[in-house]
Amino acid sequence: MGLYPYADRFAVTRSFPPRGRPRSEVLAEIEAMAQAEDSPYHEGKISGSIYSGDEQHYAFLNEVFGHYSHANVLQRDMYPSATRFEGEIIAMTADMLHAPAAPEGGPFGVLTSGGTESLMNPLLVYREWGRERGITNPNVVMPVTAHPAFDKGAHYFGIELRKAAVTDQFVVDMASVRSLVDENTVALIGSAGTYPHGLIDPIDELSDLALERGINLHVDGCLGGFILAWGQDLGYPVPTFDFRLPGVTSVSADTHKYGFGLKGSSVLLYRTAELRRLQYFIVPDWPGGLYTSPGMSGSRSGGIIAAAWAAMVTLGREGYLAIAGDIFRTAAAVRAVIDAQPELQVLGNPFFNVAFTTTDESGLDIFLVNDYLASQRWRMNGLQKPAAVHFCITRPNTQPGVVDRFATDLADAVAYAQQHVGTAAKSGAFYAGGVSREQIESGMAWWLDATQALPPQA
Repeated sequence: MGLYPYADRFAVTRSFPPRGRPRSEVLAEIEAMAQAEDSPYHEGKISGSIYSGDEQHYAFLNEVFGHYSHANVLQRDMYPSATRFEGEIIAMTADMLHAPAAPEGGPFGVLTSGGTESLMNPLLVYREWGRERGITNPNVVMPVTAHPAFDKGAHYFGIELRKAAVTDQFVVDMASVRSLVDENTVALIGSAGTYPHGLIDPIDELSDLALERGINLHVDGCLGGFILAWGQDLGYPVPTFDFRLPGVTSVSADTHKYGFGLKGSSVLLYRTAELRRLQYFIVPDWPGGLYTSPGMSGSRSGGIIAAAWAAMVTLGREGYLAIAGDIFRTAAAVRAVIDAQPELQVLGNPFFNVAFTTTDESGLDIFLVNDYLASQRWRMNGLQKPAAVHFCITRPNTQPGVVDRFATDLADAVAYAQQHVGTAAKSGAFYAGGVSREQIESGMAWWLDATQALPPQA
């Protein structure tokens, strides 16, 4: 299989075809692959990845996208609607995250292509902020649990990353942060919530430290922003993590995750216009004309922006609150299921993304537990340091009966791990992958074959 996972079903195109194929034939192949690959999420067995799962919602967004799929929003004179969509998306997100209204006409934000760009852009901004203050060797302090997109951005922009330890509750250790800050530190980073464990770093304490040192603080809400923001309104003890904390200078939140837009959209907000200005790139004397760009992307699809706007205005505050309530309740039920297994333990105190591992006393391999769950078509996300898996709860997981099926399969998975102590697990810790390296290298046939089972229990 390798790079051709459908070679046994469809002809493989290994060179440019001399003649085009009928559209009906191509559509039939696409529909067959899409239906096979989407089937597990319809069962509510996927961790993360599929955030809405509402086919009518997707059909609506696809219809919206179709009206602008050909549009390049660089041409704002041709597509002024993009300016409306972008401005209103930023305004709605800023309202959700309590960004202060500015006399100059804030809030101040940009749309990006996703979480990675929304995390890399602030690093560029804070590097430039430091240069204006004579800092030529800038560093940024962040937890070891912060997203690796920060590593990527630091590599691209020549910034030293200093990684702080976390506590036994897997949130950043403030003593470690303080020990790493010096005169060249331009920013701190905290997560709400972390990708591995779904936890909220002590943003209030990071805010205090940022104010004390006169530096910046970015809050990564790419995963959790559009779900945790509703927690307090729903009565959950979600710590404040947004612009209500005066030391927070930027926040990112992905509209293509719990914002329920199509893939390829995120929002990045800054406290001041001056910070946002540092993100812009301008070439005034190019023969092709004045070139300006608000971020790393050049051409951008008007369809993605229109779909994100349409998702937000059709759901409204009431819709987001209702979905968030379902997700918080389901996450609590999943956590209770895990807690009922004495061989397992939940990491930290999560609200929507529940990470768990085996206890030291059990001596079990969490990835053997995951192997069995995978055989039942559950797709958990593997973690490391420590070895664990997480179940990031999304809307498909809130369907009736999903938690009950998980409870049954998790108990069987623990029994499987007990009966196969010493056996090498197939699964492991791969970001954005719920299967093993062997399965990835051999293509997706293993995942798509719902009949595959692990060896019978001894």
